[in-house]
Amino acid sequence: MTASSAGSNTTTVHLDVTLTHLWQTARKNDHPAALWRLPNQSEKQLIVHLGEPLAEQQPIDLDERPPGFAIGLFDAPGHGTASDDFARAFYLHADRHIVLDADGQLLYRPTPETTATRAFDQATYLAANQPTNLSDPVSFTEQPDPEAQAAFEANVAEAVEAMKAGRFWKVVLSRTKTLTFGNVPDVVTLFDRLCAAYPTAFVSAVSLPEGTGGRPAQVWLSATPERLASVDANGIFRTVALAGTQSAYTPEGVMKRTADALWSQKEIEEQALVSRYIIGCFKKIRLREYMEEGPKTAQAGNLMHLCSQYSVDTRAVNFPQLGTVMLRLLHPTSAVCGMPRPEALDFILTHEQHDRGFYAGFVGPVNIDGASQLFVHIRCLLLAGKTATLYAGAGLTEDSDPQKEWLETEMKCQTLLRGMQG
Repeated sequence: MTASSAGSNTTTVHLDVTLTHLWQTARKNDHPAALWRLPNQSEKQLIVHLGEPLAEQQPIDLDERPPGFAIGLFDAPGHGTASDDFARAFYLHADRHIVLDADGQLLYRPTPETTATRAFDQATYLAANQPTNLSDPVSFTEQPDPEAQAAFEANVAEAVEAMKAGRFWKVVLSRTKTLTFGNVPDVVTLFDRLCAAYPTAFVSAVSLPEGTGGRPAQVWLSATPERLASVDANGIFRTVALAGTQSAYTPEGVMKRTADALWSQKEIEEQALVSRYIIGCFKKIRLREYMEEGPKTAQAGNLMHLCSQYSVDTRAVNFPQLGTVMLRLLHPTSAVCGMPRPEALDFILTHEQHDRGFYAGFVGPVNIDGASQLFVHIRCLLLAGKTATLYAGAGLTEDSDPQKEWLETEMKCQTLLRGMQG
């Protein structure tokens, strides 16, 4: 299976094997798998879970977990009203860990050799020596939904009235869009295109077999700009407040400079609510030693957002568990749910007609290379055969305009559509 040694920590994968072979072998054999590329990096990583079926993890512990990958659902038991509630999440162990480095070379990271790993390697080798029939270029059509806009705008209008009545301050409503591909798409091709289109995003593809969380087999693909909670190898915790959305292009199709972006009072207030939410979480644990930068305009593909960054030196404050504690406090954030969280969540669950599933949950590697990096699972789609369901949301305040919020969700859908078209 291997061609040559590449140092003490890695081994070169057989030259005939590609990421597509590895991914398809995992899918064919019902092994959970996660493929990702971190922001501003060229290295791509794939892990395959070869052990027991995935079970709910509540909560995900960033300190004690072996190397792996976490994916969490949006919802929280009890509608998030109890202090010990946390969203259902699943954890993929890095039983096989493969890296595609900057030179295009596939490398194995060291993992224990078992009967399962040897069987997976053999299956991958056989797949690499069989002819493939991949559909490329990727082609798809959008399925019309004549009632979608009116229904979404009616929900926005109702949310605005509820906020004016003082029921809550902010809520994030989402909608879906359905695509049909001409052929079953190659997920790795879509992933590579998103990586090329959005170098500053966290790009991931996660394959979950049937039965995970009582759901059918599913593949989630995303290119998210929003960090939820991370702790790097030096113990620096980071999170961001990201809200407010506008096109990165002028009406003439010219890309704007971030310095030229103009923000409305509604968008400034929306972002400020997310920032106050994060600071409120710091206050709950009596943490005062944090750095705040922003808000600044940040570009994310074809969109611009207002962004504030927060960091804490966990070693200086002697709080090594901060990442786990903040993950528990933050999710689901004000940027995907609302404030106050219980009231906003209740409005979402009673007005959205679709199941968010893993949309607006969290996703990312844990204890890989000494770091854990979880991102808010937005700008994503659910792929089932030839059908894909895109998810997009809009943050609402009492100043929201229903038609403008619909257009915002359309712009967010275009982020994935443009990226997949290459």
